Amino acid sequence: MVDQLEAFCLQILRKMKLGKLAVLYETHREGMRYLVFGVLSTLVNIVTAALTYYVVFASLPEQGKVNLSTIIAILAAWIFAYVTNKLYVFDSRKDTIKELLQEILSFVGCRIVTAIIEVIFMNIFVTHLQFNYMFMKIISNAIVIILNFIFSKLWIFKK
Repeated sequence: MVDQLEAFCLQILRKMKLGKLAVLYETHREGMRYLVFGVLSTLVNIVTAALTYYVVFASLPEQGKVNLSTIIAILAAWIFAYVTNKLYVFDSRKDTIKELLQEILSFVGCRIVTAIIEVIFMNIFVTHLQFNYMFMKIISNAIVIILNFIFSKLWIFKK
């Protein structure tokens, strides 16, 4: 389904006389798909963070809201990102249980590193410096997307 949607969108670009953009996308398909699914993963992260921060944990002290909301949002985004990266971005086809477990452990290990960076970032800027939670969530996600792409490309889904 992703391939058909992608082909449809590329056709639209060509019909809109944006063929060069379509060629650019096709030339850098892996990076472009990572960008598309990265944006969707970020939306999962931000929507989950907003719901948990402003609704579920609204009555908690600030640091509790920040930490719990950030961690739950990260976990939701991880699940979405692993599935989409594996199937649609890096086209990872692990044949054995051992290979699959190694891939999952690499994914989780690298994501733990970026999760720690995000939690520290959010605590510094929201809890201590009192910046707006959602604004800093968006900024932290931009940083995390870049780091996650590097980790995914170099270690997790390497061919």
